[in-house]
Amino acid sequence: MRVLPSLVAVILACGSATASEDIADQYPGSMLYQKPVEVIPHVFSAIGATAPPTYENAGHNNNLSFIVTGEGVVVVNGSAAWGLAEALHAEIKTVTDQPVVLVFNENGQGHAMLGNGYWAAQGVPIVAHVDAAAAFADYGPQILEGMQGYNRDKAESTVLQGPTETFEEVYKIELGDFLIEARYLGPAHSPGDIVVWLPRQSLVIAGDVAFHERMLPIFEDTITADWLETWDTAFEPLQATYVIPGHGHPTNMDQVRRYTKDYLVYLRQAVGAHLAAGGGLEDAYYVDQSPYTHLDTFEELATKNAGRVFEQMEFE
Repeated sequence: MRVLPSLVAVILACGSATASEDIADQYPGSMLYQKPVEVIPHVFSAIGATAPPTYENAGHNNNLSFIVTGEGVVVVNGSAAWGLAEALHAEIKTVTDQPVVLVFNENGQGHAMLGNGYWAAQGVPIVAHVDAAAAFADYGPQILEGMQGYNRDKAESTVLQGPTETFEEVYKIELGDFLIEARYLGPAHSPGDIVVWLPRQSLVIAGDVAFHERMLPIFEDTITADWLETWDTAFEPLQATYVIPGHGHPTNMDQVRRYTKDYLVYLRQAVGAHLAAGGGLEDAYYVDQSPYTHLDTFEELATKNAGRVFEQMEFE
């Protein structure tokens, strides 16, 4: 399926299509939540649910992208299960007879790496940042157990398989008309977050460096001040025309800036004002985040985010 120029214009002008945790599975008969769409010529993404991972969405709650280069297919994200990776591969085969030649993992989380076993079984190299590989090595058993808990029979055949190659700063490969640069820009959402930058197409597959339709989660090891620095010094200067975020529909820099950088700044200012007034952790959970109540996963994440920012800023 090709995204028509008029739809690309709508994406760029308006930011995104509507997302909701209440939208039912969009692709019955496949483990994928949605059928891949062609975002720009030869770059496709299967957009996941903006809800937490569940049996209903099979853990496909992030974006699984692929690039048809003319000299092979490059996949971004191993997916959350063997079956999801297999389902994505089936979709790739309907688009091209080019083989998958490389897989990137955007970070060390389950929805990026748990499907790696499928790709390894096909003999495909798998690349991730060294910190993402280390995180998955440390927490992989717990991540797999969690996925098996919600996915039950859909977890069949999934095994722990880390990346087969790692890098520290930049991993470049040129295939066909595409120069593909996997870049570690600095600390962001989780250890080893990378973006996949296509400079000739001005498109960035941003992974969890950038959010917009769902609220971003702040983990215990998410240092928000560092994420903001990474944004300003390395992500924003890309000046990408097209952004495929880690979650939600393809969009543009204005939208992801609004719901990533601007949200982090807003929350830090709200918590900072609470600290300045002598407030404690118990009340910090409830600082005003009303401008963001429309985001999916707000109910699950807003109070947790505020508490973690309070704990960080208390010692800054």
